[in-house]
Amino acid sequence: MRPSRTPRPPTGPDAPATIADVARAAGVAKTTASDALRGHGRVSDATRRTVLDAARRLGYAPNRSARSLRTSVTDTIALHIPEFLTSAEYYMSFVFGVAEQAARAGLNVTLVSSGRLPQRGTVPQADGLVLCDPVAEDPVVDQLMNTGLPVVTAERYIGDRPPTGVVRSDHQTSMTGLLDHLRTSGARRPAFVASDTTSDWSLTLQRTYTRWCAGHGIPRHLGKAPFGSTPEVLRGVVRKMLADTPETDAILCAADGAAAAVLPEIRAAGRTVGADLLLASCVDSQAMRTAEPPITALDLRPREMGAECARLLCEILSGEAPPGTTRTLPIDMIVRASTGM
Repeated sequence: MRPSRTPRPPTGPDAPATIADVARAAGVAKTTASDALRGHGRVSDATRRTVLDAARRLGYAPNRSARSLRTSVTDTIALHIPEFLTSAEYYMSFVFGVAEQAARAGLNVTLVSSGRLPQRGTVPQADGLVLCDPVAEDPVVDQLMNTGLPVVTAERYIGDRPPTGVVRSDHQTSMTGLLDHLRTSGARRPAFVASDTTSDWSLTLQRTYTRWCAGHGIPRHLGKAPFGSTPEVLRGVVRKMLADTPETDAILCAADGAAAAVLPEIRAAGRTVGADLLLASCVDSQAMRTAEPPITALDLRPREMGAECARLLCEILSGEAPPGTTRTLPIDMIVRASTGM
């Protein structure tokens, strides 16, 4: 019986590109090419770009198992989602965006949940972290921010330690535009059903609503509900609003799906959405599009947000983007029949 042999890697024109092929195409040493692709070592920006371009042209994909044995690189990024987001449509779209962009970069994604607190001092087996709308008082977020790993946050982190990179949207401008739209459509006493979380997104919406009311000489009518509240809880907030202030002629809901959930309560109060009461949402979703009437909403582009967070983290890890980079994604206002248009 002939002894078995370890199969040789394929050769020829169809063989996958190696680090040596990349180095040859870029005109650099193998170690330089490796450092440039890993974002390590003293490699100039021009050389790193040359190596990355060569790797893209050749379709180079690193041997993950070999790299993980030789280095601390895991080819994995960790994604943290606050517990209160896990049932939201925004969350699902965001996760898909992260996963799709990570796959394009040849990376795996592992989820870190707020439901189970990691043992203090442990570090996720990942090269970097993406945190979705992090809340400062979340103990898991606090630990993740102090792991020493590069961190990119979706929206700003209101905490002591700044993230390595941020992808955000201008919620102050978009919220002001939505309130202005309600006023143009005839509303003079808009009420706001806010989320009680202390994320940058939630606090920015509340501050903007307060300033807008003060600027127009309108009494503020602000109600709060926990993010992820049941329809019954949301309807209770709206029921109290309409009972306390019958002159309310518009309701703006912060949370994903909340505006559609309160429609039955508005009808039960004898009000007609789109006529004597306008209704709008700070987050667009399928529920807004299919409601009767369809509900005016802000499209936060969660899939693009997730993809851009993963892209920025990859660029920070490779050295293409410097630490401290902030990128801004646009928000669209989708006007529908609920605001009488």
